[in-house]
Amino acid sequence: MNFPLVTTDWLADNLSRKNLVLLDASMVNVIGREPIVYDLPVFIPGARKFDLEGNFCDLNATMVHAFPGEEQFTREARKLGINADSLVVVYDNQGVYSAPRAWWMFQSMGHENTFVLDGGLPKWLAEERETASSVAQESAKSGNIRATFHSGKVCDSSYVLKALEAGQATAVDARSAERFYGMAPEPREGVRSGHIPGSQNLPFAQVLDEHSFKSVEQLKAVFASTLPSDSEQAVFSCGSGITACIILMAAVIAGYEHNVLYDGSWADWGSNPSLPVATSA
Repeated sequence: MNFPLVTTDWLADNLSRKNLVLLDASMVNVIGREPIVYDLPVFIPGARKFDLEGNFCDLNATMVHAFPGEEQFTREARKLGINADSLVVVYDNQGVYSAPRAWWMFQSMGHENTFVLDGGLPKWLAEERETASSVAQESAKSGNIRATFHSGKVCDSSYVLKALEAGQATAVDARSAERFYGMAPEPREGVRSGHIPGSQNLPFAQVLDEHSFKSVEQLKAVFASTLPSDSEQAVFSCGSGITACIILMAAVIAGYEHNVLYDGSWADWGSNPSLPVATSA
């Protein structure tokens, strides 16, 4: 897998690149951190809207923020003018929040030539680079990307339960310690407090340095106790599968290769009374 990040310097130098597709994957609902609020709409020039809460979400699924299927992803990505040979760069307006979710979606759909802008819009603005007041319109010419879902990159609760019981995976939860240990209520109605038994807590803020990811060396140190080896699979979860992708991407940056996203995450597990819940280490 490619190193998943590009810098603001690189993006500024490559904005006019013919095969580059820039996507704004910002979300309306930001949970788990104090959101950055903008007085007026602001975007990096040429960015197209990647709608994680609508067009690129299976709204018919019972899970919150469920992955779209191959056909839905293909259809919506083509509307954005994305081709099989496109170089896709994703960012969001919180720095690093929802862009990793979009990146992992592309990886899971077979388009590995996708990267995240480290620092996102806040870093771009801090460097006083050029901006736009609106996103670019959908491409007049449809793209030719074709999604091929790699099921090994995304899993459900049944997979997690079996893998943990068999000792074949380590589960890592990106929620805050208060939510993980059941000391704070869940933001979604009907979801129990606590965590998946045997899982480890790694709040996503611990892999970030303000708006950007920590360095490779720092991330290796962060994961040294959580994921001491890359010999077994690491399953990443959070509240609904968004911020789990932040720590999943951090693991990739640190050199871990056997990573899978529990897409339903705690919203799915915690609302299923047949699944066990823990509140202590």
